[in-house]
Formats: sequence, structure tokens, C-alpha cells
Amino acid sequence: MCLAQLTRRESLRDIESCLNAIPEKLYHAGIRQLVKKSTLADANEVRDYRIYADFTQVLISTARELYKAENDFKLELDNIAYALDSTTIDLCLSLFLWARFRKHKGDVKAHILLDFRGSIPTFIGITDGLFHDVNILDKLLLEPGASYVMDRAYIDFERLYRFNKSVAFFVTRGKSNLRFKRISVTEVDKTTGLRCDQIIRLTVFYSD
Repeated sequence: MCLAQLTRRESLRDIESCLNAIPEKLYHAGIRQLVKKSTLADANEVRDYRIYADFTQVLISTARELYKAENDFKLELDNIAYALDSTTIDLCLSLFLWARFRKHKGDVKAHILLDFRGSIPTFIGITDGLFHDVNILDKLLLEPGASYVMDRAYIDFERLYRFNKSVAFFVTRGKSNLRFKRISVTEVDKTTGLRCDQIIRLTVFYSD
């Protein structure tokens, strides 16, 4: 199945044809007979997905080291920087009953944490379409010193406080209902694109 992903096979028949076209390599890989579609289907049905999840983490670690040497981030940062966002994937509700989103529509969400150096995903979480983006913060393993860039959908001050306790940093946009007052202002070089540097205090409980 890993070969199928890496070679972009599109169906069980496509995988079967691809593998059976190189029978001598199958023999050396320990496969003693031609691969059948039914065998692949049975493997997908019973094999634990965590096998692929663990293997993916190994590949991600290797890829990050390779890309880190060739594709440095454009900003001068001492530590790693990540971008966090989600995308919605439409599914046919008649085939994926578990992916119920609306009455006649099926959806899943892919939550992706992207390493800016090399644009490599380091975390991918698949949830149903009703899963709120901010809840994925509970599943992240935060790296001390790392910076996380997120949209305002992830604003939840109780969850964001985890970044502070983990000695990590986050960058996000404020919501329209954010109410605050300035405590202090620091001068900045606006030619760098930075507009202001302020310490603020929230003035209402429901600012998040």
C-alpha cells in the first residue's frame, strides 16, 4: 500500500497491474505469487491504520532533515516555524455514512501542521466535518521555542495558554469581538512590515 501511495495508483486494479508488472521484484520482496485485488481489499479491511501512521512519521522525519539543508526559511529565526490550518474534503454520504456533516452532505476535515522549512506536514489529523478547528490544539505536541502561525479560528485563550507553558510562541489574528485596552507600546521599524508592538489586557470575558 505504501508503494501504491508513492506511485500514485488510483484503484485496486491499478495497484494490481503495477505490482504484477514486476514479478521478479515481488519475489525478492518475499511475495511468492501474483497480487490479487481481493488480497489488497482484505488487507485494507483488517490492517491497523497505525502501521501506516507510524511509518509516515519515519518518512516525515527523514524528509525534514533533507529539506532543512536545501530549503531554509526566508526569515532569520533561530527555531522552527509552523503553519496550522484545516481543509474540508467532500465525501459521498451514501458511501461514507460515518462522515455525516449536513442532512445530504458528507465531509471530513484534514487538520495539517506544516513545517515552513521544506513545506512538509508534521501532523495530519482527520476528523468529521463537525469537528471545530480549535479543538485540534488539544492534540498537538508543542515544541519549546517553536512558533505557530494560525488563523483566528484557533483563538481560545485557555488552549493558547498551553503555548506559554510549553515555552512556545503563536501568531494569529484577533476576532472582531476582541475587546482590550493597551497597557504599553514599543516602537517598531515599520519598514519591516510590522505595524505595532503592544502589550494589551482583555476587558471582557467573552473576547475569545
